[in-house]
Amino acid sequence: MSGNRGVLARAERDSAVDLMIIGAGQAGIPLAHALAKESWRVMIAERKDPGGSCVNFGCTPTKAAIASARVAQLARRAGEFGVRIPRMSVDFAAVLGRARGIAAQSRIALRESLVHVHGGNPAYVRGHARFLGRAGRLFRLGIGERVVLARQVVLDTGTRTLVPRGLGLEKVDYLHAGNWLDRPALPAHVVVIGGSYVGLEMSQFYRRMGSRVTLLERGARLADREDEEVSRALRGFLECEGITCRLRASVTRVAKTRGGVTVSFREGGRRQTVTASHVFLAAGRLPNTDDLGLSKIGLGRERDGTLWTDGRLRTRVRGVWAAGDIRGGPMFTSTAWDDFRILRSQLLGDGTRTTARIVPWAVYTDPQLGRVGLSEEEARRRGIRVRVGRFSMSKNGKAREIGEPEGFVKILVDPKTKKLLGATVLAADGAELVHVFLALMNAGARISALRDAIVIHPTLTEALQSAAAALG
Repeated sequence: MSGNRGVLARAERDSAVDLMIIGAGQAGIPLAHALAKESWRVMIAERKDPGGSCVNFGCTPTKAAIASARVAQLARRAGEFGVRIPRMSVDFAAVLGRARGIAAQSRIALRESLVHVHGGNPAYVRGHARFLGRAGRLFRLGIGERVVLARQVVLDTGTRTLVPRGLGLEKVDYLHAGNWLDRPALPAHVVVIGGSYVGLEMSQFYRRMGSRVTLLERGARLADREDEEVSRALRGFLECEGITCRLRASVTRVAKTRGGVTVSFREGGRRQTVTASHVFLAAGRLPNTDDLGLSKIGLGRERDGTLWTDGRLRTRVRGVWAAGDIRGGPMFTSTAWDDFRILRSQLLGDGTRTTARIVPWAVYTDPQLGRVGLSEEEARRRGIRVRVGRFSMSKNGKAREIGEPEGFVKILVDPKTKKLLGATVLAADGAELVHVFLALMNAGARISALRDAIVIHPTLTEALQSAAAALG
């Protein structure tokens, strides 16, 4: 009998995959391809659609929809450029249809790459995977009725909309990041709960589509991770377009009414209500770590639901790695993709690539906010001495010529080394322009490299050089 058990154990070990990836996100998919090319036996399980939040409802469709909103706004402004457009109208369903189509193209390409590129390796499985326990040194995982053994596991399960408890939202058909694409009717009046990055982008999008928008933020300012002058400027841009911004507005109840929804909130100690046709919830993200069977292998979660990882993305359980939004830290598509490069370095390379990295990010309002490194307020809090260089986009020739003079550039430089410590670009194409500063920081170059360069005229990039020149 014991001999039979030994034969079965060896058979199980032989059938085990080298790596199970749970979640076909921005880290998981390229990692699966990279390891399959090196003859690793890889399985990747995805319970819904490949591509993660970016492809399915985040970056890809939102930026496509925001592009439509920008065209609509430019059409409204056509007279400023000497162009007359007799009538401008928005086909909201068509705008969302275009965004869905672009997302679908990306999703199909990802699925086909998983299924066809390497002849069945990686094995792509549709279903929710979770830990069942251990089998010696192997991990036992369940995908529906199927049991899989794996030598190592990468978790790349992403996040979902955080739904605050006790507000009555379970009785309301609210909009959120995961379902907005499937609602082809334009809201007459939408209340956006949450004044951080998603809330800002979606508020401007719906307003430019033709909705009334009320934005409720419980904090003292919008985008409170940014410097106060950035928050103030963003608020000004939104209010100039007719968006009502209510700060220190703590939502206490959301109730369905005959005409839509009523949102109750406290503002400065006073009880207030606003009635609208729709509510868009953008109050944060919740890691998808609560249904993975982590306790079966002794892996605990942090208080916010994320998984602790070291700089090499190892969790506290040997052989289990975490990537993307669930590993805490910056929750961006770009960092998730870089997590793939870290994992590839750990599993296939020399292990030198880590999370010690410079991470830029952007907010796709109009004008855009591009950011990298320290903000001025963060530097002050940490007691870091900086020199600050500023330049207003209203003084940039190209910005005036294209009718986009709003915003500014601000840079922080170490007084001793003259190296860049951080940059803020609040301007047209700010998400693109900030990469000039990212390159300087990655190269460890002094700010004089930009100040003394020859920059094409007229360009928006001249504003970056002018901010550098402001330092003297």
